[in-house]
Amino acid sequence: EIEYSEVPFAVIEQIPLFLACEKVEKTAQRDCFYKQMQLHIKKNLKIPAEAENESQVVRVLVQFQIDKEGKVVHIKTRRSNYNSVYEAEVKRVIEQLPKFTPGIQRGKTVITSYALPINFSTN
Repeated sequence: EIEYSEVPFAVIEQIPLFLACEKVEKTAQRDCFYKQMQLHIKKNLKIPAEAENESQVVRVLVQFQIDKEGKVVHIKTRRSNYNSVYEAEVKRVIEQLPKFTPGIQRGKTVITSYALPINFSTN
């Protein structure tokens, strides 16, 4: 039997769930997840004070895992040649995500990897 140590979000049988998505039909759970993620980011993301005078769009790619208990762990950020205050802010916002209902693969809870780009528009 194959032991899954980590399953990408794109292929997992049962995605991790925000509390608000638990009662949603399975077919709508991914859309619910994306919407809840966007709401969380929009509500919590702030332009770093050091960057307020820059007029550009900055994109930070963040990768993290949702562990078998539903906690967000191993947050990594990647960005192009911009000030690292953006990465620190993205990390802060992702650390504030609520606990999830963990993902399930073949009937067992598994670690789920997830990645998304976060854009800062400073103009």
